[in-house]
Amino acid sequence: MSFKDHFSGHAAIYREARPTYPPELFVWLAKLAPDRELAWDCGCGNGQATLELARHFTRVVATDPSAGQIENAEPARNVEYRVEAAEHSTLERASVSLITVAQALHWFDPDRYYREARRVLKPGGIFAAWCYADCRTGDEAVDTIKDRLYIDLTGSFWPPERALVDSGYSTLPFPFVKIPAPEFPMAVRWNVEQMLAYFRSWSATQSYLKIRNQDPVSLIEADLRKAWGDETRTREVRWTFHLRVGRA
Repeated sequence: MSFKDHFSGHAAIYREARPTYPPELFVWLAKLAPDRELAWDCGCGNGQATLELARHFTRVVATDPSAGQIENAEPARNVEYRVEAAEHSTLERASVSLITVAQALHWFDPDRYYREARRVLKPGGIFAAWCYADCRTGDEAVDTIKDRLYIDLTGSFWPPERALVDSGYSTLPFPFVKIPAPEFPMAVRWNVEQMLAYFRSWSATQSYLKIRNQDPVSLIEADLRKAWGDETRTREVRWTFHLRVGRA
């Protein structure tokens, strides 16, 4: 399975526009780990999960095959970024206490990646993968316009791996001892500009733009602004958050 690069071309947009993850998630994962020596954030993108891990672990190695994403990652004293494929890292055998995969597991070759994850995990080490799918604001007018973009305009431009995200990774193998996880609500407060920027960070939006030479977000932007009302107003945006956790 070759590396499918859907994000290097708009890595800066991705960094600025993507939501952050619940801080409570990282507190919980750090408590599960056998120790807090080393965490591996695999498929780290621009380091959104990486920096949260750095608050709890002595060292964090963050890898991504996209050099563009790594170049846009925020540095931290105890973080080492590496341009590497998930399926073949330079980490030592049985060296990692916690592996995290944030919104990236669907891009990996499952068999090869799980072999690598089991190779580098310490005995009793923790593996955690999560993803977020569709979002809602709770305002019917706003959400209807978002659905027009998500389904009607860009629906056929999503890569096939998107179906794995929509299913919450439930169809992927999981060769670890499963650990029941509490619910972690994923939500942010955004204004309309932030919402539009998020739409433009979608891989489907960028694919549509590349193929049709037109920004699909521009086709719904006026309607979204009208439905949103005061452009300085912030709304709560919530995602369906799926988390799978297991022990080596």
